[in-house]
Amino acid sequence: MVEDALYTDWETIYQENVVKVYRLMFARVGNRPDAEDLTSEVFVKSLPNLTLPLPVIQVHAYINVAIRSVLADHWRRHYGAPLADVEVENIVQPNDVTPSAEGSGRAGRILALLPDRSRAILELRFLRGCSIKEAAREMGVSPGNAKILQYRALRLAAEVGQRMLS
Repeated sequence: MVEDALYTDWETIYQENVVKVYRLMFARVGNRPDAEDLTSEVFVKSLPNLTLPLPVIQVHAYINVAIRSVLADHWRRHYGAPLADVEVENIVQPNDVTPSAEGSGRAGRILALLPDRSRAILELRFLRGCSIKEAAREMGVSPGNAKILQYRALRLAAEVGQRMLS
């Protein structure tokens, strides 16, 4: 993606982002009708507030904010309260996601020092790019348990990383 790229019309914004937004919504709510409704809400909320032309990255940032808002509203409507840990990946992929050799080596050393389950959840989520649901299925646990495993594994990895620096 070129940093100077601009969106100049609504149709292009919609066409380039609708599938990503729908997939993300489907992954969060788990059913097609709600995912379709929430995807529409994101664009209904986003598009009227944008004045074109706008940089692509700015439009993506605005859509991400709308996604968070729409998901929080959905959870509030259906479950009475927003979930504090609504996890929304950005629909924008960073321009350069190539890790440095030093960072990769350090991450590998940290992972090698973790217990098997901690290493497995982190590898599934961050190295293989699995969603929480996919990682849970792969590990044979519930999505809620996978979130807890991930949280604990990240905390443990941070501790191990700190000890390596000391």
